[in-house]
Amino acid sequence: MEKQTEEKKEKRPGRAKLIWSFLKGSKFMFTLCMICAAISALADMINPQIIRVAVDNVLGGQPTDSLSALVRNIIDLFGGTENLRRNLWIMAVGIMIVSFAKVICQYGFRVSNTRGSETMVKNMRDTLYDHIEHLPFRWHMQNHTGDIIQRCTSDIDTARNFVSEQMTNLIRISILLILSVIFMVGMDPLLTLIAIIPLPVIMLYSYRFHHTIGDAFEKCDENEGKLSAMAQENLTGVRVVRAFGRERYERDRFEKHNDYYTGLWKRMAKIMARFWSTSDVLSGLQIMLIVVFGAVFVLNGRLTSGEYIAFLSYNGMLIWPVRMLGRMISEMSKAGVAIDRVGYIMDAEEEKDAPDAEDADMTGDIRFEHVNFGYDGAQELLHDINLTIPAGTTLGILGGTGSGKSTLMYLLDRLYPLGPENGRITIGGRDIAKIRLAHLRSNIGIVLQEPFLFSRTLRENLGITSAGLTQDDLDDAARAACLDETIAGFTKGYETFVGERGVTLSGGQKQRAAIARMLTQKTPIMIFDDSLSAVDTETDAKIRTALEKRFGSATIILISHRITTLSKADQVLVLDHGRISQMGTPDELKQQPGLYRQIYDIQSLSAEEVEA
Repeated sequence: MEKQTEEKKEKRPGRAKLIWSFLKGSKFMFTLCMICAAISALADMINPQIIRVAVDNVLGGQPTDSLSALVRNIIDLFGGTENLRRNLWIMAVGIMIVSFAKVICQYGFRVSNTRGSETMVKNMRDTLYDHIEHLPFRWHMQNHTGDIIQRCTSDIDTARNFVSEQMTNLIRISILLILSVIFMVGMDPLLTLIAIIPLPVIMLYSYRFHHTIGDAFEKCDENEGKLSAMAQENLTGVRVVRAFGRERYERDRFEKHNDYYTGLWKRMAKIMARFWSTSDVLSGLQIMLIVVFGAVFVLNGRLTSGEYIAFLSYNGMLIWPVRMLGRMISEMSKAGVAIDRVGYIMDAEEEKDAPDAEDADMTGDIRFEHVNFGYDGAQELLHDINLTIPAGTTLGILGGTGSGKSTLMYLLDRLYPLGPENGRITIGGRDIAKIRLAHLRSNIGIVLQEPFLFSRTLRENLGITSAGLTQDDLDDAARAACLDETIAGFTKGYETFVGERGVTLSGGQKQRAAIARMLTQKTPIMIFDDSLSAVDTETDAKIRTALEKRFGSATIILISHRITTLSKADQVLVLDHGRISQMGTPDELKQQPGLYRQIYDIQSLSAEEVEA
């Protein structure tokens, strides 16, 4: 996955563009948030000036000539310095009003920031979920579920934290930096120069740290995805682990990787500790220089006491944004990694219809014409497959493991795309690549080898194919799949909760439930991919008989290793290492030497003969 991520980086539109696309619906809130941050920063600038005027001009009696015209007009508005000296409470009220305005703005900042960030996160999750739902089957086979979940949760939170906690403070930081320097220069340029000299050192150190923290966090994030995938697989397959007594093995395997993952975060903590402790020392030295030199300037008469107090306040406002920039740089490293991991999903191309794709008649003959296919990174699996399945007939497919039986059906349902150079598949003479994907799949019912049931009730699992199913539709499908007696035996009937992946049902019950779910679609093409393997021979026969009665006009494809399942098929296709080795009716194939006859002879033997 990491290799694929590197390959995608060249095509990526950019982190900023990706984040911008996720801000739909939250831009106003973030704009309001930054306006509140700007007003709050301005309020921070005003109070030190009020204190300076109170100390130097009101209490100290110094002339107001050095003050700006705006400040002098405000002083005159309140009766001059003499009146303010007699009524100091006026200046105290002024400080309270400014502080109250700052509190209001901070409240507005927090509310708008939270609403904006939560809207952004919701948009990210909705967009990612919808995108993942439309990604090709091949992409899902190449990526671990646990890692995908980690990208959609932890990485989204990391990106959200950066935008809401760092980026929204950018305006406030900029205002504090610029205005602090302006006010400080106005009071004493030399002391301002002393205050600024250490800042480039702090910022340069933060910039160098950016690359170190980025690499370290990327390792942590990737290994968190691996750990999540491991936990997800073990929790899903807990019955297999318990059945084979592999609890200790799986625990040791998990603990080994967890120790490695914990070690990565410990190393990350050391890097962070080094950065922040060094940053604290540099910031402390800068403050010490201002305190010492400022005190000397006051004693020499270069600075007034009020200016010294105001200068210290502005210096605090200067050093805080610089340190925040350092934090922003470090968080940017984490966010960059997280956004790239989210971008990897967004870069994956969704399944798309051809420009001239349209709906087509799905009741015609199915043809495979010179089909060749191989999975990514593997040798060619199917070799020059030429096959015609007449409409309304039943085709049985028999073959050894890895012979390409299921792959043929994946290609028919376009779960894997077939390139034009690899042949073509048609239904009623129409190339399936030119049929709308939604139309194609809504007319092909397929029951996969491993039936998957959602952690819901039986009713919800069976009715997932359509929102308009009636109780009669469910009953008919359950009856055809021989599931009706099973449902009747449950206390809650259709409302029985089947658990994760249908864990509360037996293998045969899960297969029959998956068959019933597919039958509710009433599609003209039905595929049973070895989906009767877990049911007994009698139930197998009942299901096939029910299918023949209810769906006689449908084209049915049966993949099975059981000869009795294929015995009523109109034609049986035998695959051997991706090639068609035999084709004919069941009776014809019984008379011919080959795989079908071998399996027929073995399955026809009595128990005594097998033992002999």
